[in-house]
Amino acid sequence: MTPPQLVVHRDKELMAQAAAARLITKIVDAQASRGHASVVLTGGRNGNGLLAALATAPARDAIDWARLDLWWGDERFLPEGDPERNATQAREALLDAVPLDPARVHAMPASDGPYGEDVDAAAAGYAAELAAAASPEDHGSVPTFDVLMLGVGPDTHVASLFPELPAVRETGRTVVGVRGAPKPPPVRVSLTLPAIRAAREVWLLAAGEDKAEAAAIALSGAGEIQAPAAGAYGRSRTLWLLDAAAASRLPRALYPPASA
Repeated sequence: MTPPQLVVHRDKELMAQAAAARLITKIVDAQASRGHASVVLTGGRNGNGLLAALATAPARDAIDWARLDLWWGDERFLPEGDPERNATQAREALLDAVPLDPARVHAMPASDGPYGEDVDAAAAGYAAELAAAASPEDHGSVPTFDVLMLGVGPDTHVASLFPELPAVRETGRTVVGVRGAPKPPPVRVSLTLPAIRAAREVWLLAAGEDKAEAAAIALSGAGEIQAPAAGAYGRSRTLWLLDAAAASRLPRALYPPASA
C-alpha cells in the first residue's frame, strides 16, 4: 500500500482546474512512454467538475484523444442516456467535445442494454471487457490504469462501494452488481477494491464541508469495510485532492506542509 499524498486547494473551482491540468500531464506522459493511456472516470459533482474544467483547459489538445481508453469506476444501473448515468454526464461535460475513438470508451452496461435488467450479468460482462483489455504485463484481469479517479461520499463510499455492504468485502471479482445502495438509485454496477488497486495512481476527490468528516475518517486509519475510501489506493501513488473545506477536519499531522 502506498502512503497517501494530500494536496489541498483553496476552493472546489481551483481544485477542479488543477486536477484537470494534472490529468492532462499524466495522460500525455503515458502516451509518450507507451503510446496510449488508460483512465477511469468518476461521476458526481467533483468528477464532473474536473471533466468540465478539462473541456476548457488550454492544454487539452495536447492529449491524443484517439489513443485514450476511458473506463468507469461505477455506474447507476439505469437506461442508456438517462441523465443520472455517469456516462451521460461525462459526455455532456467533456466527451462529446473531443475526438475520442468510440471503441475505446468503455461505458458500463445500461439497464436496457444487452443484459437487460440483470445487474449481475451486466457486472460480469464489464469484468469480461476489462479482462479482454488486460495484457500479460498487467498481472491480472484488469488493465493497469494510469489514473483511476474516485469521488468520496460523505459516508466514505467510493465508486458504489458503501460501508458494510457486500460489495466492499469482495476480494475475488473485479466488478459487482450492487443492490440496496443507500444513495439512489439503489441498483448499480461497481469496480471492486481489487480492481481499483490495479491502477498505477488512484486519485480521491473531495470538496465541500460535507466531505470533511469522511476525509478525516478515511485518512486516520479506519478500516476499509467501515470506510471504503480507506481501502482505495494505487500501485505507485495514492493522491487525495481536496479543497480547504473538505480538509478542514484533518488531523494537523496529516495536513500537507504546502497547499495550492
